Amino acid sequence: MPVTYRETNRERLRDALVAAARDLTIGNGWDGVRMADVARAAGVSRQTVYNEFGDKSGLAEALAAREIDAFVADVRGALHRHGPDIRAAGRAAIGHTLLEAAGNPLIKAILTSARGSADELLPFLTTRSELLLAAATAVIGDWAGTHLPDHDPRVVAVAAESIVRLVVSHIVQPSQAPDRTADDLTDVLVRLLTP
Repeated sequence: MPVTYRETNRERLRDALVAAARDLTIGNGWDGVRMADVARAAGVSRQTVYNEFGDKSGLAEALAAREIDAFVADVRGALHRHGPDIRAAGRAAIGHTLLEAAGNPLIKAILTSARGSADELLPFLTTRSELLLAAATAVIGDWAGTHLPDHDPRVVAVAAESIVRLVVSHIVQPSQAPDRTADDLTDVLVRLLTP
């Protein structure tokens, strides 16, 4: 079924509103974001923002979903660019995740929200961290299914969940520079996935 002009415009509007909310959240923290500010930044009325998202929680859900989708797509791309090379694919994905969490306060907040992070930007989105962990684990499983078809799926599932949880623990409490951590965690992933 073809997309209508109205649907296209509505999607553009939602994109503009979420982008405005993202910029305001990064600049002011989520607590400092008001629906009126989002409307003003997007060049629409405050009622338009309410019509699209219902309330601030609805806007937060849309913002979190957009961040997670973009983040997971980037991790998927990092893995698949290196095909079956476990070390290169793992290093690219782990390095991207650590750097993204260090530089993107929204991803860091979502990843760490259920772990008592002191700088939670989106404190009421605690369920999003589990969704992101599950999505990241699934992406590793999909990559392995495509590029490592002879690997035992149970071993891949344990390796994927383990490495994702290790990466998150290093985001919550870093012990060294992200590049060094990425190298070390890549070594762990290679050991977990090498028969």
